[in-house]
Amino acid sequence: MRVLLIGANGYLGRFVADRLLADPAVQLTALGRGDDADVRFDLATGSPGALTRFLDAVHPGVVINCAGATRGGARELTRHNTVAVATVCEALRRSGCGARLVQIGCSSEYGPSQPGSSTAEDAVPRPGGPYGVSKLAATELVLGSGLDAVVLRIFSPAGPGTPAGSPLGRLAEAMRRAMQSGDGELKLGGLGIQRDFVDVRDVARAVHAASLSAAQGVINIGSGRAVRLRDAAAVLARVAGYGGALNELDGPPGGHLRPVIGHPRTDSDHPAPVAYPYPDGCGNWQQADVRTARDRLGWRPRINLEESLADIWMEAACRI
Repeated sequence: MRVLLIGANGYLGRFVADRLLADPAVQLTALGRGDDADVRFDLATGSPGALTRFLDAVHPGVVINCAGATRGGARELTRHNTVAVATVCEALRRSGCGARLVQIGCSSEYGPSQPGSSTAEDAVPRPGGPYGVSKLAATELVLGSGLDAVVLRIFSPAGPGTPAGSPLGRLAEAMRRAMQSGDGELKLGGLGIQRDFVDVRDVARAVHAASLSAAQGVINIGSGRAVRLRDAAAVLARVAGYGGALNELDGPPGGHLRPVIGHPRTDSDHPAPVAYPYPDGCGNWQQADVRTARDRLGWRPRINLEESLADIWMEAACRI
């Protein structure tokens, strides 16, 4: 099976590439903006015609799009997350390769949900920020393209390679700095937020399964369980061997502190590091209904959050 992977150098794309390369039946070609891509092509500025010519030459059976941007203003997010997907869809429509499209979406497309609820694929999307809007527009383009296509809505990916700007990445980096400086207190913000974390390697398994399946439409990929960031921070502290106090900032800088775990610090001479999770426009609660992934892809998550956090910590601890 010939697979064209777009965005192989991104956070998710690297693990998808590793998963596909481990399948001897897959012949993989990577397309991207970096020098190490098999083919250099910028979806945000390249024409559908140029991409069509490449598709006709390579003739892939599956195209997987892991490319996109998670940071930036509305114009940049639209260019990289929406216009780029329009280019892919148009090129596939023009091409004679007949490839199946696996598009990587995200849970930010749903926006905030009711605490205690599980979000299914038929929920009405109400994205709470420009990133979610740009990804939802891409999903709608794919669903309306008439192509053989599936969109995997990934909830909160975790594990090795987690970006430092993500909530768990910020927690790990703040903890590393606190341990490095010998600080007995760590101030953390936004720990009441609850997210559905899914290991990035399980995400790669889902993408592989989707590329082999005939499933179409939208499919949620998550653990099916919301975890409070406060609890994730406690697990991370245990994994890291951090014995200091984790104090929660209820609000923005200047807000009061509330003990989370550990013992209060007594040395007031050291300023304590402060970490704030990156807002994703999803409110205080998100939890995936993952029954569709189980039924249509035969997929279930295998890696628990503690293992994901241990891998995040291992990478953070190695930074100088």
